[in-house]
Amino acid sequence: MRIISGKHRGMKLAKFEGAEIRPTADRVKESLFNILYPYISGARALDLFCGSGNLGVECLSRGAQSVHFNDISAESVAVLKKNLSRLKEENFTVTNLDFSVCLSRVKGFDLIFIDPPYKSDAGIRALELIAQNAVLNSGGIAVYERDIPFAGEVAGLKKFDERKYGKTYLTFFEAEK
Repeated sequence: MRIISGKHRGMKLAKFEGAEIRPTADRVKESLFNILYPYISGARALDLFCGSGNLGVECLSRGAQSVHFNDISAESVAVLKKNLSRLKEENFTVTNLDFSVCLSRVKGFDLIFIDPPYKSDAGIRALELIAQNAVLNSGGIAVYERDIPFAGEVAGLKKFDERKYGKTYLTFFEAEK
């Protein structure tokens, strides 16, 4: 894994090993950030199931104002902190909380990345909490990464796009007005 673009371009990220670990592939990440390009500069972002921080660090590299990283796994946070220790003069916070606790304590994000373990329903519950707690700013975007298309609706959020890259689906939501 590496940072694709911006001021930290080319930086290799520390990563985990194991069958359950599934970082966002560089090809998917590049496509995602090409779509999000107009929204990143100056944005406040939340990398909710951050793992190694792959998506959030890419956001900082491309000019996000700040990123809040969260993961329930202490091992993930340790790898994340190793990656963040290499960044200078970046504005970020790190929490080691269950996603539902995190979403009850934060607000005001322009971008939210939701990349939970594929076999869990945590992503759908996260979307519901984002809407209920008004965590996403008006005009902001939440991106849900998973291995199947998104079916259904989330009260308070509007699905406006979905893209497939190999086995990965990226579903884009905005706060309903």
